[in-house]
Amino acid sequence: MNRILLVILMLALLGEIPVYAQSAGRVVIDDFESYGEDALPVKWNAQYNGKLVPLTEQFIDDDEWFYVKHEAGRRFVRAFSSGEAVHINKKNGDGFEWDLREHPILAWDWRANILPKGAREDKDKLNDSGAGVYVVFSIEGFLLKRPKIIKYVYSSSLPVGTIYSYGKLKVIVVSSDLDGSGDWIRVERDVIADYKRVFKENPPNKPLYMRLWSDSDNTKSVSEADFDNIEILTR
Repeated sequence: MNRILLVILMLALLGEIPVYAQSAGRVVIDDFESYGEDALPVKWNAQYNGKLVPLTEQFIDDDEWFYVKHEAGRRFVRAFSSGEAVHINKKNGDGFEWDLREHPILAWDWRANILPKGAREDKDKLNDSGAGVYVVFSIEGFLLKRPKIIKYVYSSSLPVGTIYSYGKLKVIVVSSDLDGSGDWIRVERDVIADYKRVFKENPPNKPLYMRLWSDSDNTKSVSEADFDNIEILTR
């Protein structure tokens, strides 16, 4: 084995360099294996006053939370909301480097345990998503700055393939309760292709951050969803 490669492998095993350096084709953003049971996923951030800040218990309560769970030998993060909206965020460069030219595919596992009743992402007053994965690409505007976002959702009522627009926020349904829920589903999305489809232009090479989401505030109901194995991949 090449001496440099051997050194890199040894340092990675010792935790001295990020594990993602071991594979150019696959970067693990988080598989939640490093957390204990019921741990707060502190490698992620909360958002406060428009800024990403360390995730602490002050951003968690009985009606809105993210905690790591352990089931059948698997660790994952669970999102719960009761009449609320809850999310955690991971900034590009915070433990991983994401350049779409190298890793255009975003992949994750998720499971919908409870989806908000009557929710529809295409109706503003019913716009809840039991599970969502956001990619925030840029923040644009002169006086009023708005983020440019793709939101991948697990919908309560809309079919897979539905696309809906809220200005610079584009919603894409990638899983649906119409096909059933309660089982783990693997999702892989070509982010460049999706961006071109919904924004009619090329994306910036480096997204700003990603977000895990669950909400039930518009329908005043309950949602619970699990997320795992969040990765970026080559084609």
